[in-house]
Amino acid sequence: MAQLCQRPDRITSQIKLLAKPVATTNSKELSDFLEVAGLNSYDPATITRIYAGHPQRLLRRLWQTLVPIALLLLGVLSDKFTGRLKNTAIARQRAKQASNLLADLGPAFIKAGQALSTRPDIVPPLLLEELARLQDQLPAFPSDLARACIEEDLGAPVDQLFGSLEPEPISAASLGQVYRGTLKDGRAVAVKVQRPGLREQITLDLYIVRNIAGWLKSNIGLIRSDLVALIDELGKRVFEEMDYFNEATNAENFARLHAHNKRIAVPAIYRELTSRRVLTMEWMEGIKLTRLEAVHAMGVDPEELVEIGVNCSLQQLLEHGFFHADPHPGNLLALADGRLAYLDFGMMSEVSRESRTGLIRAVVHLVNKNFDALSKDFVSLGFLAKEVNLAPIVPAFEQVFSEALEKGVSRMDFKAVTDDLSGVMYKFPFQVPPYYALIIRSLITLEGIALSVDRDFKILGAAYPYFARRLLEDADPDLRQSLKEMLFDGEVFKWSRLENLILSAAKQQQLDLDNLLDQTLDFLFSAKAGLLRQQLVNAAVDQLDGAGWRLLQSVGRRLPARLRPPGLQSASSSNSKLLLSLGPIRELVAILSKLPGFEPQLLTKRLPRLLNEPSLRQMGVDLAKGLAERSVVRLVRDVLTDPSLQVQINAAA
Repeated sequence: MAQLCQRPDRITSQIKLLAKPVATTNSKELSDFLEVAGLNSYDPATITRIYAGHPQRLLRRLWQTLVPIALLLLGVLSDKFTGRLKNTAIARQRAKQASNLLADLGPAFIKAGQALSTRPDIVPPLLLEELARLQDQLPAFPSDLARACIEEDLGAPVDQLFGSLEPEPISAASLGQVYRGTLKDGRAVAVKVQRPGLREQITLDLYIVRNIAGWLKSNIGLIRSDLVALIDELGKRVFEEMDYFNEATNAENFARLHAHNKRIAVPAIYRELTSRRVLTMEWMEGIKLTRLEAVHAMGVDPEELVEIGVNCSLQQLLEHGFFHADPHPGNLLALADGRLAYLDFGMMSEVSRESRTGLIRAVVHLVNKNFDALSKDFVSLGFLAKEVNLAPIVPAFEQVFSEALEKGVSRMDFKAVTDDLSGVMYKFPFQVPPYYALIIRSLITLEGIALSVDRDFKILGAAYPYFARRLLEDADPDLRQSLKEMLFDGEVFKWSRLENLILSAAKQQQLDLDNLLDQTLDFLFSAKAGLLRQQLVNAAVDQLDGAGWRLLQSVGRRLPARLRPPGLQSASSSNSKLLLSLGPIRELVAILSKLPGFEPQLLTKRLPRLLNEPSLRQMGVDLAKGLAERSVVRLVRDVLTDPSLQVQINAAA
C-alpha cells in the first residue's frame, strides 16, 4: 500500500477517456446529455438535478477520480505522521505528484489546479509553486471529430468555408485545439475547435468537486475559505472560456481599448466563421517572446517589447479594469514589424474602479511604510473581514516588506515578496478575492517572461512609473487623497517625494506633460493642499521680509550715523539674516525643468488661470498679513531697539 500511495501516477496513467464524447444508453440519458451540452452558462442547480439522476455515471467518474486522489492523500498523511513531510525534498515531490495527478484527471481538474495556484490563503507555499507550473495541455483529439464539429456548428462543409485547413492541429490544450488555415481569399487564419463532449465532462467533474468542497466545508473546521464559492467561481470562468462567442467579444473589446497603441497587435475575429465551439481569427505570424535569439534575428528588441507588455498590462489593470489574465509565453508573440501580439482571450477579468483605486492606495502606503494603513487597505479590498483583528497582521506585513523596501520599490523582488506574503495569507484569516488571484497570476507570469529577457528585471520597478503617473494625473478624489499621503510626512511637505514621483512618472512614454502640470496645479489649489499653500505663503513672507531687511540695512549704511535708528547703527552685511528664499517655488521649477520636453512657457501660459484661482487671492491676503506682522516685529525688535540691549535681553533669557 505504501508503494501505491507514493506512485498515484501508476493508477492514473490509464485515465485517457476524458476526451471522448459521453455514450448514451437510453432516451432519458440522451435527453439529459443534450441538456448539459446546451448549457451556455454555469448553473449548479441544473447540473445537480441532471447528474443526481445518473448514479452509474457518477460512480464511474468518482472511481476514476477519488481513488487516485485518496491514494495520494494517504501517502501524504503517512509522510506527515512519520515526519518525512518535514523534509523539503519529499514535500516538493508530493506537491509535484499532486500537480501531475490533476493534469491526468482532465480539463476541470487542470483548471481547478490553476485556480488554486493563485490562492495562498488555501494552499501551502510548496504546493502553490508546483500548481503554478501546471500545464494546460492534453493530447490532441482526432481531426475528423474537429472537422465534424466545424461543419455542424457553421452549417457547411469545411471545403466550402475555408480555402484550406491543415490536417493536424498546431497545438492542443484542455479545452480545444488550434488548426492553421486560410480563407477563400487567401488570408491566413487560426481556427480553434472545442473538444467534443467537453461540457458534459466539465459539468460532471464540477458537480463532483463541488460536492466534495461542500463536505469539506461542513466537516473540516480548519478550512476557513468558502470552497463551494471557489468552485462556483471556477465553474463560471470555465463556462465563459468554453463560449467562443464570449472569447470573440473579449478580443474585440481588447482591440478597441488598445487601438491607440500602435505597438499592440490583436488578431481580427471572423464572426461569420465563429460559433460557441469554433473560433476563427486572424493568423499572427510571430515568435514567442521568450525565444530571444529568434526575436533578435528578426531585428526586434525583446526588452523593448517587454516594456510595452508591462505598460499594456498596467493600463489594462489600473486604467481600463479589463485585463488579460493568462499572458503566458504562448500568448505573447513578437511580430516582425515590432509589435507585441496578444492571443487567447478566453480568460479575461474585470477590476472595479474602487478596487483599482484601492490597489494604488495600497502601493502608496507600502512605499511610505505605513503598514497600519496597508492592513486597512486589505480590509477595503476584500482580503480581510471587517471584524478581523489587524494587530498581529501589521507586524507580519512589516516583516515581509521592510527588508524588501530598503532597496527601494524599483528593486523589489515581486516574486519573493509574493511568496513571503503567501505565508502570511496562509497563516492569518485572509480570503483572496478572485480578481486579485488573477492579477497576481498575470503579473507573476509577465515577470517570468520578462526575466527570461532581462535577468535583472523587476516588475514593481517597471510598474512604479505608471503608478506615479496615475497619482499625478488622475483627478479621482481618492487618488488626490493618496497623493497627499504620498507627499506629506505628517504636516511636512517632502519635496524629495514629489521629485521622485514626477521623475518616475516621466519614465512613462505616454506621459502627458500638459495634463501633468494641470493636475499638479489642481492639487496645489485643492482643499487637500492647504498645508502646502501655507508653506508657500510662509516662504514668500520670509523671502520678502529678508529682501526688505537687506534693503533697509543698505539704506541705513548710507545715512549719517546721527540719523540712523538704534538697530541700524552698526548695520552691516554680516548682520543681515538671510532667511529662506522662495524655496517651494524654486524646488517645483527645478523638478519640472528635469522633465523631458519641459519649457518655461508651459508655466507662463497658465498665469491667467492662476490669477483666477480664489485660493491664490487668499494666499495674497495671507501674504499681506504675514508681511504686516513681520514688519511690526522688525520695527520694534531690529530697528528701534539698541542691539546691545537685545544681547542683554537674550542673555537674561
